[in-house]
Amino acid sequence: DAVITTIRESRTADIAKAALMEGFSLSDRQAQAILDLRLQHLTGLEREKIEQEYQETLKAIEEYKAILADENRILGIIKTELTDVKKKFGDARRTKLTIDTSELNVEDLIAEEDVVITLTHGGYVKRIPLDTYRRQNRGGKGIKGMATKEKDFVESMLITTTHHTILFFTNRGRVYQLKAYEIAEASRQAKGTAIINLLQLQAGETITAIIQVKEFNPEAYLFFATKKGIVKKTRLVEYQNLHKGGLNAINLDEDDDLIGVKFTSGSHDIILGTKWGMAIAFSEDDVRPMGRVARGVKGIKLNDGDEVIGMDSLRQNSEVLTVTADGLGKRTEAEEYRVQTRGGKGLINLKVTEKSGDVVGLRVVHPDQELLLITTGGIVLRTNISDIRLISRNTTGVKLMTTAEGDQVASIAVLDQKD
Repeated sequence: DAVITTIRESRTADIAKAALMEGFSLSDRQAQAILDLRLQHLTGLEREKIEQEYQETLKAIEEYKAILADENRILGIIKTELTDVKKKFGDARRTKLTIDTSELNVEDLIAEEDVVITLTHGGYVKRIPLDTYRRQNRGGKGIKGMATKEKDFVESMLITTTHHTILFFTNRGRVYQLKAYEIAEASRQAKGTAIINLLQLQAGETITAIIQVKEFNPEAYLFFATKKGIVKKTRLVEYQNLHKGGLNAINLDEDDDLIGVKFTSGSHDIILGTKWGMAIAFSEDDVRPMGRVARGVKGIKLNDGDEVIGMDSLRQNSEVLTVTADGLGKRTEAEEYRVQTRGGKGLINLKVTEKSGDVVGLRVVHPDQELLLITTGGIVLRTNISDIRLISRNTTGVKLMTTAEGDQVASIAVLDQKD
């Protein structure tokens, strides 16, 4: 009755709502609900209905509390409801469950992308996305490639993909194997992972050559060259099943080191280059296929103190790129290196002077490729092969890279340009 009186004495609905909220301690929604009531809801029958609903709600609350407090009742309800679902919607399984006998190939989970694998003289290896290195013009200063320990420097650089197999050849003629994705990815300035943590190297062993293998083709060969000018040709499949302890790849003399390993078809022309600027080209047919642990035969006759620093396949319509320690280099047409008999002294490849420094790299290239130069201080320069001057064989070359005082070019890598 008091509520009805309050409403009747209010001039507007808003005034009535405010009066109800203030006089009876009601919320805005409660006051609005009262104003929305029809008069028929004030009869005794409607009041009894509301009271009955209220009591039923209280009983339901007590029931729900009792269920939540009893785990057995909860599981019983779940079982009953799932049984009802099964009766209503259950039918024969349409899929067939079997045991998968195939093995999960981890490589399928790894994205295939172009990467750079670097290995330092101190034995630290890492993987870097290739696009980390932006292209620069010839003669630039490059960008910082990695942080190395004092007196350490990057010795080998390989452009490959994450899915390739990487074969590691050591100074004592052994070979080890890793997938590229097994080498930890690191930033451009990072030192990398110690190779001894990835490969079971023997005491005194260091990595002297690394190559990439997409598949072990039975028709393919590996061609080896050593510091003392010894060469050998062996079928690639002989290096397919490598265990973690590695295998003997070539039988070396005690004072010799392995300096290069290349893929060949078995009938290419081979070129060897020395640190004092000599080079020899000969037919691969001059070297018969040999077993995995064979020593090899003489590829070039060296002067006392000279040693082989580079080996590559000499292709028609190609060019020979030569780079020196002080950043000089040149391209020379392959036709200037006439094919000779294996074991000779060869021809003058580059006129070595005090200004040029010793030759540190020799590669067979074409103008559409790019060159990566890396120094003992870890500086990397990426430039176009076509920017390097094409000049004759018996010359010194032009400046490719400006090195800092005390720094020298340590290694080179050649890669195909991407669109």
